Formats: sequence, C-alpha cells, structure tokens
Amino acid sequence: MSDAATIAPGRSCGSCTLCCKVLAIDELHKPHGEWCPHAKPGRGCAIYTERPGSCREFHCGWLVSPGLSQEWFPASSKIVLMYVENGITAVVDAGRPDAWKSPPFYQQLKTWSAAFLQHNRQVLVRVGNRTIAILPEEDADLGQMGPGERVIIETAQAPTGKTLYRARRADGAPSKNADESRAP
Repeated sequence: MSDAATIAPGRSCGSCTLCCKVLAIDELHKPHGEWCPHAKPGRGCAIYTERPGSCREFHCGWLVSPGLSQEWFPASSKIVLMYVENGITAVVDAGRPDAWKSPPFYQQLKTWSAAFLQHNRQVLVRVGNRTIAILPEEDADLGQMGPGERVIIETAQAPTGKTLYRARRADGAPSKNADESRAP
C-alpha cells in the first residue's frame, strides 16, 4: 500500500512487527522470512523516523480495511495481507505455516477468490518461497517461487456450464493440490 492509503479508524501497527519479518526490504538487503535487524518484536522499529521508503509506503491490508475483523491483526493471525495489482496476497509467517487454513481466514480467502476470479484477479498465499493459489474448488500448490514469478489462472467450462479454474506457474513448472503437500 502507499502513503495515500487511508488507515482505517482506530487502527495502528501498535506492537505488530510481522511485516518486518515476512516481507523483503530491498533497501536493507533483508530477504523475506527473516527479521529485520532494526525490528524490535512487540515494540516496533528502532529506526522508525529513518526507516526506508518501502517501509514508509507499506500499509498492510488489516490497517486499511475497516471491514476486516480484529482476528486479522497480523500479530495475532500470523498473516500479512497485501493488496497487489492483480488481487490479494496473504503472506504467512513460516513459524505458523498453516495459519491461513484456520477459521475465519481460509473461508474468507475462498470467498475473495470466488469474487476476484470473476474480474481476472487472484488470491495467493505465500509461506516463505512457497506459493499457493486459492481457487473456488481447490487450492493449487505452485511450489517454490521467487520474487517476480507470475501465476497464471486459466478457465474452462465444465459440461454443466460451470466455470472451472486452474492455476499454474508462468514458467510451466508443475503444481499440486495444496492439501496433498507438506508445509515447507
């Protein structure tokens, strides 16, 4: 999100620093999944007034979405929601890799997916380098994907007329049903 994002009334990062762990910070050469050396978990950022531009510009989905319940607070849910150009990405703390499958998160991700796919948008879950595409009928585990790698959602019509969705990596690598895969 950008500085132009409107923070929802009554919301603030407070003691949450999960984005400082799960997201990459290019200016600090910090990869995703590792704590930023300036993060003080439970307290905030040690260089807050001098923090990099990408940190200044980022606002998680919970901060800007008044309709999301308190359950989505990243420090509690272990999920940082990111609104991206082509949909939503739920970045999950690798220390709790199945957090996205818990109620109410999984059902909400499925609901978003069904709505977003009608507009050629997608819902992805990232746990470390692993990417899972959330689809109405199934979840597609796309395996390890690096920054910038794309997911392609394809559609087909079932004999009943129902639209079926399939996710694949743009590089053609195989995917599998996420329920059959193991956490990283």
